[in-house]
Amino acid sequence: MFTLAELDLHVLMSLHLNFLIFSSGIQGDDNLQSMLVGTVMRKIKSRSWKKQRYFKLQEDCTTIWYKSKKAGNTHSTFSVSDVEAIREGHQSEVLLSIADEFPADRCFTLVFRGRRGNLDLVAESVEEAQSWIRGMKKLIENLENMGEREKLDQWIGDLFKKADKNKDGRMNFKEVRDLLKMMNVDMNDSFLFSQMADKSQSGTLEDDEFVLFYKMLTQREDLLKVFQDYSADGQKLSQSDLEDFLKEEQLEEDDFQQKAKQLIEHYEPSDTAKLLNAMTFDGFLMYLGSSEGSIFNPRRRGVFQDMSQPLCHYFISSSHNTYLMEDQLRGQSSVEGYIRALNRGCRCVEVDCWDGANGEPIVYHGHTFTSKILFKDVVSAVGKYAFKVSEYPVILSIENHCSIEQQRVMAQHLNHILGDKLLKTTLDGKVGLPSPEDLKGKILLKAKKIGGLEESFNGMVEDSLTGEASDEDEVAEIDKDNLHRDSIRCRFKKTKQHLSKELSDCVVYCKSVHFSSFKHSRIHSKFYEVTSFTESKARKHLRDFVHHNSRQLTRVYPSGFRTDSSNFNPQEMWNAGCQIVALNFQTAGEGMDMNDGLFSQNGHCGYVLKPVFMREAAKRFDPEMPQNQDGYQPKLRRKNSSVISGQQLPKVNIKEDSIVDPLVRVEIHGVPIDQAKQETRYIENNGFNPVWYDTLRFTVHTPELAMVRFVVEDYDKTSKNDFVGQYTLPLSCMQQGYRHIHLLSKDGTTIPPSSLFVHIRITKLDKPSSLS
Repeated sequence: MFTLAELDLHVLMSLHLNFLIFSSGIQGDDNLQSMLVGTVMRKIKSRSWKKQRYFKLQEDCTTIWYKSKKAGNTHSTFSVSDVEAIREGHQSEVLLSIADEFPADRCFTLVFRGRRGNLDLVAESVEEAQSWIRGMKKLIENLENMGEREKLDQWIGDLFKKADKNKDGRMNFKEVRDLLKMMNVDMNDSFLFSQMADKSQSGTLEDDEFVLFYKMLTQREDLLKVFQDYSADGQKLSQSDLEDFLKEEQLEEDDFQQKAKQLIEHYEPSDTAKLLNAMTFDGFLMYLGSSEGSIFNPRRRGVFQDMSQPLCHYFISSSHNTYLMEDQLRGQSSVEGYIRALNRGCRCVEVDCWDGANGEPIVYHGHTFTSKILFKDVVSAVGKYAFKVSEYPVILSIENHCSIEQQRVMAQHLNHILGDKLLKTTLDGKVGLPSPEDLKGKILLKAKKIGGLEESFNGMVEDSLTGEASDEDEVAEIDKDNLHRDSIRCRFKKTKQHLSKELSDCVVYCKSVHFSSFKHSRIHSKFYEVTSFTESKARKHLRDFVHHNSRQLTRVYPSGFRTDSSNFNPQEMWNAGCQIVALNFQTAGEGMDMNDGLFSQNGHCGYVLKPVFMREAAKRFDPEMPQNQDGYQPKLRRKNSSVISGQQLPKVNIKEDSIVDPLVRVEIHGVPIDQAKQETRYIENNGFNPVWYDTLRFTVHTPELAMVRFVVEDYDKTSKNDFVGQYTLPLSCMQQGYRHIHLLSKDGTTIPPSSLFVHIRITKLDKPSSLS
């Protein structure tokens, strides 16, 4: 018979009094010891704002504390888990601005996850800088290597320390009640007394008493029920039991015997159980909490799609006004916008170019009060970060408002800074658009071009010719559909602008052209021409786009009315086969959730192969009537989502007494006939371990385009529900069976250990049927 003794030992080790998760890693590590002592460093915000701050690693080894050297109690903290990367030297705009004052070997930047601003620091010595750089990297590595159970221990350990107000290592009744509120759970006093596991009757929880209380809190009855359903003796899963579970519930396609052996070897903590080829409940819990037990199919994490198709056969992760960090009228422009977008797998970034001082082109949102940055700094950032996350091509979408002279400077910077990365010639022996595979490691310019590829490479172009430098001046654009007949209309005179041959020659496969009509495009368009549409103009052509987009690249960008940098839902544009659907990456919300979800597959490489019926012009797919396409084969899917439970949901209200009343909404995004949403009931006053067992059913007609979004909200009967967390993924990437969904914040960052536990079943239907 197997017991939980090994887990008890693990819990005692990790929770005993101080919950020092990293205690073993600290011993003998001089960098972490130095961080625990603390260091005075300069926090830099600008060339004129440089303040000394005292930085110190807290004893939990997951929190950095800092405050001013001056008298006062105000201080700030941040979690190591919030830090995505450390950049050494002058690798931010702020640190570059003070490069003449502080040497690079004393400078470093902490880059936070999501949309939070960077923290730029200057140490007093090279040794101190290296100590913090190496120490932070080790702490981040330790956190990334944590299992889900360790993350739970870590989370509860942090809350224990906050609740233990008198720091005596014990928990009295009031402290336990405060701890539960921090955990997002409400218990009445009498029930809490009965559950406190105070065997010594001292009125406090000490040592093993707290371990018992911890086990009571974290016991997963929902998982235990599943475990016992497949366990022959109710205590363990034999290899045969586990094979049955994988085959009947998880619908695994691999060799069940081999898969069961592999899971036992990898996740079972008991050596005794391993010798008997069995899995205890602890091992079962660790498996279902891992990436293999998550809803996203691990086989679709890496690059698995054919990358040798023409560029127009892929959806391409794309950013709009990439330089902006905030709104479209007064927001800050920064090269950081390009770094962040590229590090999220974005493969098409926008550069708005205007004449600047001293003959240097600048980038900003023209005719607005947004700040300005140098074009050459943008090119440098793109050159440096283009291929850190993905090796597939990056498209620089240029909106050119510059004079001939500064266009030549732009061309010089592109050639000098990017060098061989910049694609300057057609690929040998390639007729038509090349593939992402063909263009690995290359940066393409999308812009106006003098003539076509044929004339350009036959030497038939003069030094400069007249042409329109930009066909998408978004500031000037007013969506006429939203204007009344008598309202004032903003009109900007359309002028023709000279193009320099030098800049024109940098454009190869992505020549920006004005859209006349689909009929004109069918007759006259060249494979290397790209048209751009505002979202409102694109909506008028959704039915006609699919055929056009099987041959040409199309870019769709947000309306000029979105001055707050909000986003439209990109799904309707993907339904029409539009490849370059540009979004404001700086703005969190449904639009970016959808974008992150679609491009989370295929190695996060920024390219997703379109369904075959969108790549073949003869198919004539119509997103409004998918069943009318040539050769249509019904691919109806009934998707049953049983939302079983939630674990450790985050608080959404900073008030101590506020407890969430969670509900889960499941949304299907796809072709119009598939759009649907359903909700569970809400659970009152329990964000720690709510249980629903609610089943939601959907019928999907075009599964190849369907996205599934799980949203958790805090129910409020008098006002709009508050957002708690979400997770979005393609239907084609979902694993069936019992799965955990590891929730993301509004910013798209992880919020461990928050998750949902669900059961997914997708069945094929021969004909449409009503939802039940």
